[in-house]
Amino acid sequence: MKNRILALAAVAALLLAASCASTPEVTRVSADTQTDLSGYWNDTDLRIVSESIIRECLGSPRVSQFQKSKGRLPVVIVGTFRNDSDEHIDTTIITKKMETALINSDKADFVASKGERAEIREERQEQQSWASEETAKALAKETGADYMLIGSVKTIVDRAGKMSTRTYFVYAELIELESNRKVWIGENSEIKKVIKASSYRP
Repeated sequence: MKNRILALAAVAALLLAASCASTPEVTRVSADTQTDLSGYWNDTDLRIVSESIIRECLGSPRVSQFQKSKGRLPVVIVGTFRNDSDEHIDTTIITKKMETALINSDKADFVASKGERAEIREERQEQQSWASEETAKALAKETGADYMLIGSVKTIVDRAGKMSTRTYFVYAELIELESNRKVWIGENSEIKKVIKASSYRP
Protein backbone atom coordinates (compact mmCIF):
# COMPACT_ATOMS: atom_id res chain seq x y z
CA MET A 1 0.00 0.00 0.00
CA LYS A 2 2.80 2.39 0.97
CA ASN A 3 4.63 1.72 -2.32
CA ARG A 4 1.42 2.36 -4.24
CA ILE A 5 0.87 5.72 -2.54
CA LEU A 6 4.47 6.72 -3.24
CA ALA A 7 4.07 5.74 -6.90
CA LEU A 8 0.88 7.78 -7.24
CA ALA A 9 2.54 10.75 -5.58
CA ALA A 10 5.47 10.49 -7.98
CA VAL A 11 3.14 10.38 -11.01
CA ALA A 12 1.21 13.41 -9.71
CA ALA A 13 4.47 15.31 -9.20
CA LEU A 14 5.61 14.50 -12.74
CA LEU A 15 2.27 15.62 -14.21
CA LEU A 16 2.43 18.86 -12.24
CA ALA A 17 5.99 19.52 -13.38
CA ALA A 18 5.05 18.82 -17.01
CA SER A 19 2.09 21.19 -16.88
CA CYS A 20 4.23 23.93 -15.35
CA ALA A 21 6.95 23.42 -17.96
CA SER A 22 4.48 23.79 -20.84
CA THR A 23 2.84 26.94 -19.52
CA PRO A 24 3.76 29.83 -21.88
CA GLU A 25 5.15 33.06 -20.56
CA VAL A 26 2.95 35.94 -21.73
CA THR A 27 3.89 39.62 -21.66
CA ARG A 28 1.37 42.30 -22.57
CA VAL A 29 2.64 45.13 -24.78
CA SER A 30 1.12 48.21 -26.35
CA ALA A 31 -0.81 47.52 -29.58
CA ASP A 32 1.54 49.82 -31.53
CA THR A 33 4.71 48.06 -30.31
CA GLN A 34 6.78 46.81 -33.23
CA THR A 35 7.34 43.05 -33.03
CA ASP A 36 9.19 40.85 -35.52
CA LEU A 37 9.34 37.24 -34.38
CA SER A 38 9.27 35.19 -37.58
CA GLY A 39 10.18 37.70 -40.27
CA TYR A 40 6.79 37.30 -41.89
CA TRP A 41 4.10 39.94 -42.56
CA ASN A 42 2.75 41.30 -39.27
CA ASP A 43 0.55 44.01 -37.75
CA THR A 44 3.27 46.67 -37.89
CA ASP A 45 3.75 46.09 -41.62
CA LEU A 46 -0.01 46.30 -42.13
CA ARG A 47 -0.30 49.63 -40.32
CA ILE A 48 2.66 51.24 -42.12
CA VAL A 49 1.51 50.16 -45.59
CA SER A 50 -2.21 50.93 -45.19
CA GLU A 51 -1.72 54.43 -43.82
CA SER A 52 0.89 55.24 -46.47
CA ILE A 53 -1.23 54.02 -49.40
CA ILE A 54 -4.41 55.82 -48.31
CA ARG A 55 -2.49 59.05 -47.66
CA GLU A 56 -0.91 58.89 -51.12
CA CYS A 57 -4.17 57.92 -52.81
CA LEU A 58 -6.30 60.69 -51.31
CA GLY A 59 -3.53 63.21 -51.93
CA SER A 60 -3.37 62.49 -55.66
CA PRO A 61 -4.36 65.37 -57.98
CA ARG A 62 -7.30 63.57 -59.61
CA VAL A 63 -8.90 62.68 -56.29
CA SER A 64 -8.35 66.22 -55.01
CA GLN A 65 -9.93 67.67 -58.15
CA PHE A 66 -13.05 65.54 -57.67
CA GLN A 67 -14.24 67.56 -54.67
CA LYS A 68 -13.58 70.83 -56.46
CA SER A 69 -15.51 69.81 -59.58
CA LYS A 70 -18.37 67.93 -57.89
CA GLY A 71 -18.71 70.01 -54.73
CA ARG A 72 -18.63 66.93 -52.51
CA LEU A 73 -16.25 64.27 -51.23
CA PRO A 74 -15.62 61.26 -53.46
CA VAL A 75 -17.39 58.07 -52.40
CA VAL A 76 -15.03 55.10 -52.21
CA ILE A 77 -15.48 51.37 -51.70
CA VAL A 78 -12.63 48.98 -50.96
CA GLY A 79 -12.65 45.89 -53.14
CA THR A 80 -10.40 42.84 -53.07
CA PHE A 81 -6.70 42.82 -52.20
CA ARG A 82 -5.17 39.63 -53.64
CA ASN A 83 -2.47 37.69 -51.84
CA ASP A 84 0.16 36.98 -54.52
CA SER A 85 2.93 36.51 -51.95
CA ASP A 86 4.69 33.28 -50.96
CA GLU A 87 3.10 33.21 -47.50
CA HIS A 88 -0.35 33.14 -45.94
CA ILE A 89 -1.68 36.68 -45.52
CA ASP A 90 -5.26 37.36 -44.48
CA THR A 91 -6.04 40.15 -46.94
CA THR A 92 -9.42 40.87 -45.31
CA ILE A 93 -7.41 42.51 -42.53
CA ILE A 94 -5.71 44.71 -45.14
CA THR A 95 -9.13 45.63 -46.52
CA LYS A 96 -10.43 46.61 -43.09
CA LYS A 97 -7.31 48.64 -42.34
CA MET A 98 -7.74 50.48 -45.65
CA GLU A 99 -11.38 51.17 -44.81
CA THR A 100 -10.41 52.56 -41.41
CA ALA A 101 -7.75 54.82 -42.92
CA LEU A 102 -10.24 56.08 -45.53
CA ILE A 103 -12.93 56.92 -42.99
CA ASN A 104 -10.52 58.59 -40.60
CA SER A 105 -8.97 60.71 -43.37
CA ASP A 106 -12.07 62.95 -43.68
CA LYS A 107 -11.19 63.25 -47.39
CA ALA A 108 -13.62 60.66 -48.71
CA ASP A 109 -17.00 59.16 -47.96
CA PHE A 110 -17.18 55.41 -47.69
CA VAL A 111 -19.89 52.87 -48.48
CA ALA A 112 -20.42 49.31 -47.25
CA SER A 113 -18.69 46.42 -48.96
CA LYS A 114 -20.46 43.82 -51.11
CA GLY A 115 -20.91 41.36 -48.24
CA GLU A 116 -22.08 44.03 -45.82
CA ARG A 117 -24.61 45.43 -48.30
CA ALA A 118 -26.38 42.08 -48.58
CA GLU A 119 -27.05 42.01 -44.84
CA ILE A 120 -28.14 45.65 -44.77
CA ARG A 121 -30.49 45.16 -47.73
CA GLU A 122 -32.09 42.19 -46.01
CA GLU A 123 -32.77 44.33 -42.94
CA ARG A 124 -34.15 47.18 -45.06
CA GLN A 125 -36.42 44.79 -46.95
CA GLU A 126 -37.73 43.36 -43.67
CA GLN A 127 -38.53 46.86 -42.42
CA GLN A 128 -40.97 47.26 -45.31
CA SER A 129 -43.18 44.60 -43.70
CA TRP A 130 -42.60 45.09 -39.99
CA ALA A 131 -41.42 48.62 -39.21
CA SER A 132 -43.76 51.59 -38.95
CA GLU A 133 -44.22 53.76 -42.02
CA GLU A 134 -42.48 56.64 -40.27
CA THR A 135 -39.33 54.66 -39.43
CA ALA A 136 -39.03 52.15 -42.31
CA LYS A 137 -36.08 53.02 -44.53
CA ALA A 138 -36.84 53.49 -48.20
CA LEU A 139 -35.56 51.10 -50.87
CA ALA A 140 -33.32 52.16 -53.77
CA LYS A 141 -31.84 55.08 -51.84
CA GLU A 142 -28.31 53.72 -51.51
CA THR A 143 -25.28 55.90 -52.15
CA GLY A 144 -23.32 54.61 -55.12
CA ALA A 145 -19.53 54.63 -54.98
CA ASP A 146 -17.53 56.78 -57.38
CA TYR A 147 -14.33 54.78 -57.01
CA MET A 148 -13.21 51.28 -56.01
CA LEU A 149 -9.82 50.63 -54.41
CA ILE A 150 -8.30 47.24 -55.25
CA GLY A 151 -4.81 45.82 -54.95
CA SER A 152 -2.42 42.98 -54.26
CA VAL A 153 0.48 41.90 -52.04
CA LYS A 154 3.62 40.37 -53.54
CA THR A 155 6.96 39.29 -52.08
CA ILE A 156 10.52 38.90 -53.30
CA VAL A 157 12.65 36.50 -51.26
CA ASP A 158 16.44 36.44 -51.67
CA ARG A 159 18.67 33.93 -49.89
CA ALA A 160 22.43 33.62 -49.56
CA GLY A 161 23.97 31.21 -47.07
CA LYS A 162 22.41 31.69 -43.67
CA MET A 163 20.85 35.04 -44.52
CA SER A 164 17.66 35.89 -46.37
CA THR A 165 15.68 39.02 -47.19
CA ARG A 166 11.95 39.43 -47.63
CA THR A 167 10.67 42.49 -49.48
CA TYR A 168 6.95 43.19 -49.65
CA PHE A 169 5.34 45.05 -52.53
CA VAL A 170 1.78 46.25 -51.94
CA TYR A 171 0.06 47.65 -55.01
CA ALA A 172 -3.19 49.60 -55.02
CA GLU A 173 -5.35 50.99 -57.82
CA LEU A 174 -8.23 53.45 -57.64
CA ILE A 175 -10.73 52.79 -60.42
CA GLU A 176 -13.60 55.03 -61.50
CA LEU A 177 -16.67 52.77 -61.44
CA GLU A 178 -18.63 54.44 -64.21
CA SER A 179 -15.86 54.42 -66.81
CA ASN A 180 -13.41 51.76 -65.52
CA ARG A 181 -10.65 54.39 -65.74
CA LYS A 182 -7.70 53.91 -63.41
CA VAL A 183 -7.30 57.34 -61.83
CA TRP A 184 -4.47 56.42 -59.45
CA ILE A 185 -1.95 53.60 -59.01
CA GLY A 186 0.27 53.35 -55.95
CA GLU A 187 2.96 51.06 -54.64
CA ASN A 188 4.50 50.60 -51.21
CA SER A 189 7.78 48.70 -50.87
CA GLU A 190 8.90 50.07 -47.51
CA ILE A 191 8.80 46.68 -45.80
CA LYS A 192 12.11 44.87 -46.22
CA LYS A 193 13.46 42.42 -43.65
CA VAL A 194 16.86 40.74 -43.24
CA ILE A 195 16.49 37.39 -41.47
CA LYS A 196 19.13 35.11 -39.97
CA ALA A 197 18.73 31.42 -40.68
CA SER A 198 18.50 30.58 -36.97
CA SER A 199 15.30 32.63 -36.60
CA TYR A 200 13.81 31.96 -40.05
CA ARG A 201 11.43 29.13 -40.85
CA PRO A 202 10.89 28.65 -44.61
